[in-house]
Parts: sequence; structure tokens; C-alpha cells
Amino acid sequence: MITFAHPNYLWLLLVLVPLAVWYVLRRRQSHATMLVTSLSPFAKLGTSWKVWWMHLMFVCRLMAVACLIVILARPQTHDSWSTSETEGTDIVVALDISTSMLAQDFRPNRFEAAKDVACQFVSGRETDNIGFVIFAAESFTQVPMTTDKAALINAIQNIEMGALEDGTAIGDGIATSINRIKEGKAKSKSIILLTDGSNNTGVVAPLTAASIAREKGIKIYTIGVGSNGSALYPVGTNMYGRMEYQRLPVVIDEATLKSIASSTGGKYFRATSKNVLKDVFKEIDALEKTQMDIRNFSHTEDNYMPWAIALLLLLCIDILSRYTILRSIP
Repeated sequence: MITFAHPNYLWLLLVLVPLAVWYVLRRRQSHATMLVTSLSPFAKLGTSWKVWWMHLMFVCRLMAVACLIVILARPQTHDSWSTSETEGTDIVVALDISTSMLAQDFRPNRFEAAKDVACQFVSGRETDNIGFVIFAAESFTQVPMTTDKAALINAIQNIEMGALEDGTAIGDGIATSINRIKEGKAKSKSIILLTDGSNNTGVVAPLTAASIAREKGIKIYTIGVGSNGSALYPVGTNMYGRMEYQRLPVVIDEATLKSIASSTGGKYFRATSKNVLKDVFKEIDALEKTQMDIRNFSHTEDNYMPWAIALLLLLCIDILSRYTILRSIP
């Protein structure tokens, strides 16, 4: 397959058209004239072969110019083959959006930090099928399984606190995630669950949801979001409508989160800051990396030599003709 590194240069080939027109018009105006009484002595005289050779040399010059233009466009040949086998991974990110996620031990708060890190994680999983679930006292599928990373990131960024009734239904969040991911065709299925508290409401118990996930071959990675010690938690709004905060102990049901992860073949992580949360997602990214078997070969080479040889031959023929057959005597 031949391509050109600078294909726009090929437009210069259009210059050959006005050159040919100029040559024809010039030949018509350059014939010598002679007054004679009769043309009958010249009736049987044909056009000299030298005249045809002169025309042929002009064609050679046009071809030489064309060869030069093609060389400037840099013709290239490509030899390539590629064999790729990719096994996609199905992932659902389940995010706790209860009011406690507004705690300010992360900057600006746990909720915004979790969204930022989730977006970074999603953008790095180009070949995977990913869904997004939010939960508080109830759970909701924010984005069904999709490979459209732009739409997914946009949806995550637009999640607002208060979209669901306040509370922490971890089991319901897992159950909704299972419903989204169970029909996926990938062999590897994982749920990444982020929460900063303990289950205090909902229809499905967290360990029951984990048992269902285990039966369906779905791994759950749980992340406890919150610093050690205490943090500023939202406790209500003042008379001006502004959120008020109070320093309270950080309480995360790590025992349940660890049990959920271990029973499904996943892993539990504790994220005490935004930087640690980023590291957690990096580790999960390495654990759940899409397996790819790609074998590629590509070779590109400039292929101007045949055109250069043709240009040289045409120039040689033209020069030899000028000094031999078409040589003019002063």
C-alpha cells in the first residue's frame, strides 16, 4: 500500500495543464512562413519524425516535473499486521452519598474527593464496561453499564448531595450493583464500594448481598473513607441556610466491610485522605487490569527511489536529444 507523507503537494500536478496549453499555443505561433505560388509540390510531404520527437521530448519534460512533485510528496509503503485479543472487565462503582460524606477531613470534603478519584479511575479503564451506582437510605443506578467514558465521567461529576433520602444502606447499594453487572459478558466482574459509615437502613443486609455476589462470581472491593480520630461532620443548617459542622468521632464499620470483601475474593482498603484514596484506586486498577494479548508489526519506508530513477532517465533522454537529434545549428 502506497501513501504520501505530504499529499497536499500532489496538487502541484495541476501545473502540468497550463504548461501543456502554453506549449500548444507557442507551437502554433512559431512556424516560419513562405509565399509560394502553389502547394502541390508539398502535398505528399508528411510531418518529419523529428517534429514528433520534439513533441515527445516535451512530454518527457512534463513527466519529469510530475516525478519531481511525487518525490516532494514523499511516497511511502506500509507493511503491517496486527492480532489482538482483549478480555474486557465489568466494573460497577458504588458511591455512598449520605450526608456524612460531606465531612471535611478530605479537601474539600469526602464526597467531592471520591468523585474526583472515581473520574480518574474511569478515564484510565478504556476497554472496560463500567456502571455507576449511588446509595444512601436507598440505592439508584446513576449510569448503567457502558463503555462511553465521557458520558460516565460527566454523570459522576454532576451527582449532587441530597439526591437520595439520607441514610446508609450498604446492602442495597451492593444489591443494585449486582443487578447491573450480573448480565455482563466479561469473565471478570467487580464492584468497588465506597462508604464512610455503617449500614443503618435498607432492605438487604450487607453480608446477604455479599453472599449473592459470591455465588455469581462477583468480587467486591470495599473502601472505608475517613480519617482516623475525628472529623468535622455536617449537623444541620443555621438560620441563614448555611451548613453547620461539629467535630465528631470517625466511625466506620470496618469489620463488615472486610467481611464483604474477603467473602467475595476482593479486598478491603482504608482511605484516610484523598491521596491515600488515589493510591487505593491505583492498587485496584492493578488488581483488576484488563488482560490483553496484542501482537503488532508496522513498518513504514519512503519509496521515492523508483520516481527518482524515472526522473533521472527522463532528464538524460532530454539532454541527449538536445545535443544529438534535436541539435540546432546557429
